[in-house]
Amino acid sequence: MGRNLSSAVALATSLLYTSVAFAQDASSPATQGLEDNAPEVASGAPSGVIVVTGTRIQRDGYNAPTPLTVIGTDDIEATAPANIADFVNEIPSVVGSSTPANSNLSMSSGLAGLNTINLRSLGSSRTLVLLNGQRSVGSAIGGQVDVNTFPQGLISGVEVVTGGASAAYGSDAVSGVVNFILDDDYTGFKVGAETGITTYGDAPSHRFDATFGTPFADGRGHILLNGELAIREGLHGVPRDWNDKGWYLVNNPAYAVGNGEPERLVTNMAGLSLATPGGLITSGSLAGTYFGQGGTLGQFDYGTRRDPWIIGGDWAMTQVNDDQSLDPEENRRSVFGRISYQIAPWLNVFGQASYARSRNRGQLGIQRNQGNVTIMADNAFLPDSIRQALADAGETSFRFGTTNADLPVRTNDGKRSVQRYVVGANGEFDLLGKSARWDAYYQLGIAKTREMAVGITNNARLAAATDAVFAPADNALGVAEGTIVCRSSLAEPGNGCIPLNRFGIGVADPDAVAWVVGNPYRNQRFQQDVFAANLSFDAFDLPAGAVAVALGGEHRREKVRGFVDPQYQSGWFVGNFLPSFGEYSVTEGYLELLVPVLDSLDVNGAIRATDYSTSGYVTTWKLGATFEPIEGLRFRATRSRDIRAPNLGELFTAGSTRTNTVIDPFNDNQSTPFSGTSRGNPNLDPEKADQWGVGVVFQPHFVPGFSVSVDYYDIEIDDAIDSLDAQIILDRCYEGVEEYCAAIVRGPNEFGTNLQIFESPFNFAEQRARGLDFETSYSTDVGPGTFSLRGMATLYLENTVDNGIDPAIDIVGENTDGGNPEFLYRMMASWENGPLRLNLVGRGISSGTYDNSYIVCTEGCPESSATGRTINTNHIDGAFYLDASAHHDFAVGAADLRLFLSITNVLDKDPPVVASGPAGSAYATPATNQSLYDLLGRTFRVGAKISF
Repeated sequence: MGRNLSSAVALATSLLYTSVAFAQDASSPATQGLEDNAPEVASGAPSGVIVVTGTRIQRDGYNAPTPLTVIGTDDIEATAPANIADFVNEIPSVVGSSTPANSNLSMSSGLAGLNTINLRSLGSSRTLVLLNGQRSVGSAIGGQVDVNTFPQGLISGVEVVTGGASAAYGSDAVSGVVNFILDDDYTGFKVGAETGITTYGDAPSHRFDATFGTPFADGRGHILLNGELAIREGLHGVPRDWNDKGWYLVNNPAYAVGNGEPERLVTNMAGLSLATPGGLITSGSLAGTYFGQGGTLGQFDYGTRRDPWIIGGDWAMTQVNDDQSLDPEENRRSVFGRISYQIAPWLNVFGQASYARSRNRGQLGIQRNQGNVTIMADNAFLPDSIRQALADAGETSFRFGTTNADLPVRTNDGKRSVQRYVVGANGEFDLLGKSARWDAYYQLGIAKTREMAVGITNNARLAAATDAVFAPADNALGVAEGTIVCRSSLAEPGNGCIPLNRFGIGVADPDAVAWVVGNPYRNQRFQQDVFAANLSFDAFDLPAGAVAVALGGEHRREKVRGFVDPQYQSGWFVGNFLPSFGEYSVTEGYLELLVPVLDSLDVNGAIRATDYSTSGYVTTWKLGATFEPIEGLRFRATRSRDIRAPNLGELFTAGSTRTNTVIDPFNDNQSTPFSGTSRGNPNLDPEKADQWGVGVVFQPHFVPGFSVSVDYYDIEIDDAIDSLDAQIILDRCYEGVEEYCAAIVRGPNEFGTNLQIFESPFNFAEQRARGLDFETSYSTDVGPGTFSLRGMATLYLENTVDNGIDPAIDIVGENTDGGNPEFLYRMMASWENGPLRLNLVGRGISSGTYDNSYIVCTEGCPESSATGRTINTNHIDGAFYLDASAHHDFAVGAADLRLFLSITNVLDKDPPVVASGPAGSAYATPATNQSLYDLLGRTFRVGAKISF
């Protein structure tokens, strides 16, 4: 993976991406800035292109030290995304965001179904998401803002700051700010309807929205209403041939310490060795006997085996990674209302209210019991031949593994509602002989969630129902001798146990299944109160211009309250929810100055004082400058200290428990079930980030319509809040690092396993991220229309996490889930002639690795270790996707009608293979990276919008 700077600049400069991708007329609402202080169009910028900066002082973007790109209404409509988050997530500086498709397994954490934004791959909690320059309540305990709760039909623009902005906007703006701007002044009535479907005829989606706006009182007042309905019907299972080859990352059956073989293999035709859909005997003289359809018996072909994997043999029988939802269901409804009134030029008051409700439902995969179920030889559901063979061998029990084909597929069923109320005022007045602008508001945000895990087995009930026997004569149940009953019911007749046959496919009694499964759930309520006020004005004049000042303050309170029925707090396969309680508050004030030192040199500085109720006082600051030595060539630089305070989840999570598997080095590297428990840490301190940003903008006057910019960023985070993966904790403990062993508890324990691992957060890590952003655009007349090209790219140079114990890990170039591809780009070409507009988009991802610490070898391998595993291949292909869209405007009487067609992944390109394993949720995960690549294939969207 070459990182030659000059070649990267040349490559990115050659990328072409039409100006419609991020263009907006200067008079549109998209030019309203963060907190209504956006800069104007840059002097000398190409027509229609706006680049602004995340500052509270009004200033044009090319003159500002921190660039920010504005996406306008036309830009969004040009590609017709299913939702606005999908569009933003295609920007190369955004990577690793949570979407309903890739968050489906995040049930215990409450993240399933969310659409969040993650700048720089530093985590969505380090990206500040605003609506009209104001904070919004999170939809999960980690404070993640679900962009889908915003009124999509009212969004007139999106501003993306790619740099630290904590001094101007407070905590969480470490990697940047994303501000979704509403068209507050819309006048008229418009209705839109659209529908989409894949080339395979599945995963249909539909959206309908209506907006009405009208002035009153001779234009001094304005009323705005919006409603939206969005439905994704979902795609349950993975009906794509790229997922049918049995690709996994497995333990090499030929590996032994020192024999020169790689420890891990990326291979196809692989499957489970410890479980089959109808059950597999894994111990004793009958090991390898499996139960098939109707309980028929067969002998399992292990091929080449090393638990928990086989290669070859009956690998296809054990495939279970097609039981997840490739596209979860979503039903989303929202309403929005706003009223404003100008009492005087210096006083405009407004109030707005919104309510969004959504339901997400997605399959999580099968429940697997990998060879860890004990079956007694007198089990009544065993075939006579098995019972006799056990008697002949003198065996009284055996171990049994199953993927439980007769049990329901585990499903996430989440409901959310978000209420948001804002009242405020703003205006302009004379101050020191110059115009000053002010605004103040109070926001109340309330999010209510219900996170339900459907079809989950109760550990105690499943064990009791599985242990079925023939009733003896004169039994306490009063049933006939030979009746099949639960062994536990003979001692406790009133326990209600219904015997469950698990030996085969299609053999279970539905009543027994209903008795062993349940639907654990958790209700949570998040509340955010914000009081904020801002003032900006020109203080006095210098020879090069006026000194601009912005100042303000904010008080914010965050609170969580939870409820979990006691019966659902423990004892379940997954979904052992616990209620969380806690709150914190923060009070802060800031001051920002912009000083024009020379006609060609501006200096910008900001400082913010912040006091947290949980962790005390902290100061953030920013210093920046722009310098234009010659016309059309501008340099910019920033230096800042930014923070991220611990969120409600990191502070107060009562305990979120998940059940999965690890490779246990204490148990001969066997695949071992464990319960992973995350709990909050109220003693956490804020993260501190020091960052540099340096850039250059070139707009040659001798090439009209052309511009290019290159920006370098360097972010260093100290006291980073992080928690370690369960597998890492176990491996490091085995290697003798005692700090990790304290997080491991052997059992049996209340979760029904013999291993529990705690994954609580601490301020123990350091993280550094570096990279380069490129943008270039060109526009010219071609024939009767305008032809525009523009390109965006990000070259990630470093994203390193150092926990102070292990070697630092740089995830740049890792194309697995949670990794960070080295290079992402997006190109767009557009031709527009009056009512017709045609667009062609190319977007790409560089190839990468599974893990940068892996050592590739096929023979003569060095010693393998937890920090340097040997593997036969460490390559993941990159991808290039082509999208196309077109729209045409028509006049229909007094109305304007727009029809559009959008095709994503025109070439129907399959995602690259990303083999998961060797433990964890590998068995239920499709064979690619759901966060990075296109999953559905070629998708069509058609729609119409009419306005009056």
